[in-house]
Amino acid sequence: MSVTLNHWQEKNDQFLQAAVSWLRLRLSRLVETGLTNSSLVRPASPLPSDNGGSVLGRTAAAAPASLAMPSSSDAETEAQLAQAARAMRDASEMDPPPALITLGRLLGLSEYEQHVLLFCAAMEFDTRIAGLCERIQGEPRRPYPTFALAMALFDDPAWDAMSTDGPLRYWRLLEINQPGAQPLTTSALRADERIVNFIKGLNVLDERLTFLMAPMQVNAVSLPPSQRAVVEQILRHVQQRAAAGRPLVIQLTGSGSSSKQIVAREVAHQLRLGLYRLTSDNLPVSMGDLETVARLWHRETLLLPLRLYIEVHERERHVSPENLAARIAALKRLVSRSSDLVFVEASDPLPELGEIATTFEVEKPTAVEQRALWEAELGTGGAESAARLAGQFHLEASTIQQVAQAARDEGGGAQGVPQRMWATCCLHTRPTLDMLAKRIEVKATWDDIVLPADSIGLLRQITDQVRARTRVYDEWGYRDTMNRGFGISVLFAGESGTGKTMAAEVLANDLGLDLFCVDLSAVVSKYIGETEKNLRRCFDACEESGAILCLNEADAIFGKRSEVKDSHDRYANIEINYLLQRMEAYRGLAILTTNMKSALDTAFLRRLRFILTFPFPSVAERKLMWHKAFPSGVPVERLDGDRLARFTLTGGNLHNVAVNAAFLAAHAGTPVTMPLVLNAIRNEFRKLERPINEAEFRWLEPAMGAA
Repeated sequence: MSVTLNHWQEKNDQFLQAAVSWLRLRLSRLVETGLTNSSLVRPASPLPSDNGGSVLGRTAAAAPASLAMPSSSDAETEAQLAQAARAMRDASEMDPPPALITLGRLLGLSEYEQHVLLFCAAMEFDTRIAGLCERIQGEPRRPYPTFALAMALFDDPAWDAMSTDGPLRYWRLLEINQPGAQPLTTSALRADERIVNFIKGLNVLDERLTFLMAPMQVNAVSLPPSQRAVVEQILRHVQQRAAAGRPLVIQLTGSGSSSKQIVAREVAHQLRLGLYRLTSDNLPVSMGDLETVARLWHRETLLLPLRLYIEVHERERHVSPENLAARIAALKRLVSRSSDLVFVEASDPLPELGEIATTFEVEKPTAVEQRALWEAELGTGGAESAARLAGQFHLEASTIQQVAQAARDEGGGAQGVPQRMWATCCLHTRPTLDMLAKRIEVKATWDDIVLPADSIGLLRQITDQVRARTRVYDEWGYRDTMNRGFGISVLFAGESGTGKTMAAEVLANDLGLDLFCVDLSAVVSKYIGETEKNLRRCFDACEESGAILCLNEADAIFGKRSEVKDSHDRYANIEINYLLQRMEAYRGLAILTTNMKSALDTAFLRRLRFILTFPFPSVAERKLMWHKAFPSGVPVERLDGDRLARFTLTGGNLHNVAVNAAFLAAHAGTPVTMPLVLNAIRNEFRKLERPINEAEFRWLEPAMGAA
């Protein structure tokens, strides 16, 4: 290939040398005829021909009668022109053709327009051209081509070559410097740098576009069957629309950004095209700038086998409605101007594109396909780990490949690869939810939590179901009979401080997953539609990462739907309906907490897999909590567990008392003693505005033994 390219480059250079020589001779003839600046604009009566044909071999016209009869020097010049024309014609008979002729065919240039473009480009190839222009135009400061000079220089000049709709100006092949009231015909012309490079044989993307877009970089992965099917659908659609001569705007929707890019790359590969990626943030919104970008990119698609991939950023993130509308309008104008394939990536279909776009939904690999990808990465004996990874994390094929490679690169032996893959998945997919959710550093274990035996049993069932989802849904066939409800939704109900958040920590710690807590009262917005957007962000982010989503104060939004009396009631019910639907579609583990179970909508309760009621701890449970309240490093002296258990405190209140007692001991320089603990309990009662009987807080040292 390189030898062929080098051979073509040599031939193209020979053609340009011949063409520039021919052009220079024609300019020299103008100098010799004494043509002045005042006679340059002559729409009729072309100049005498070189009798050897033009740059494309057309038969020359006869000399006008207004010029003097040719002298012997004129005859010599004509002979030189004829020889130069033959050399140029011979050089143009190469395969593939020279770049200038190819450009003319691609952009629809007439013969005269090709001559004008050659004239302007030759300024970069031969410095003598500028001197000849200066002599012809009679001014030392005008060493440049003009339309007037071109009309005098070439045969059959065409006035419409100056039209804004003509190829020279429409495709921005020429730059015109027209200061003030200077006529267009005498204004300086300059060939576009990108076009000069193309004529010379250097075919690279216009530099002005490189600031807006970049080549799409996608990791090479084999497409799973579900995505391969989408590629085949798109290819069939492209073939049908191409035959009809209509624009091809392919809108790719779905949750998997990487999957959409891989599908687009595969389609482009099958069509032998390259892809350049443009984000909607970089798209100019002003009409003039957008028109320039549209024309330049359209020109590039004709000069290079490139197509555009436009990524529309999340519509709900930090974008004002006005800016969003302007971006979408600019996007629509850009894609509607395209005459060939354009990909548009968006989470949801953009209704603004209307009928000009055809939508294809691209999802991440199915659970079965993800399991197969994990098995391929884990190798022999990794089926069980692959099932667990596929059941918990919903990842792209490229992400699975990256995670597996990172786990192998860490070292530590092949035996620990599954554990490292799990940890890497958690880190790689950890969501960023700004102010909507807070990641909890989980520390509580099964040994830390104190609950009735039946509640502990239900918590164990939750972890068992999370681990067995792949077997039940995929191996046993439930996924083929269900279209929703693949996640696990749990409600923790009980008074504040009874252990709901700690139970969520225990589950996250046991499963090795991140825990994100969302305060639903903060998610609810007074602006219409904002609550649904906030909820969607929370669910989508945690679903992508496999994290556990804990929604506190669920009654703030899952309250009973009311009779619609005004618009506020209607929109409140819409929020509840959306959240109910999103809960059913959620694939992960969602834990909702509430202090008021009776306030929840019954339709919501029906959709829950488990409901755990956290009762106020009994005396026996409080005694066990006091034994676990102080870490092993805390010095403790003669605490009476039975006496302390008689105080009616929840686990959360008891924890506060233990911490405050430890600080009192640290200040006093003594171990934690009963008087200090009783003092901390008294302060907790005051904080809770509960009645205090001082007799309950009196401690007689000899009266009680140590606990």
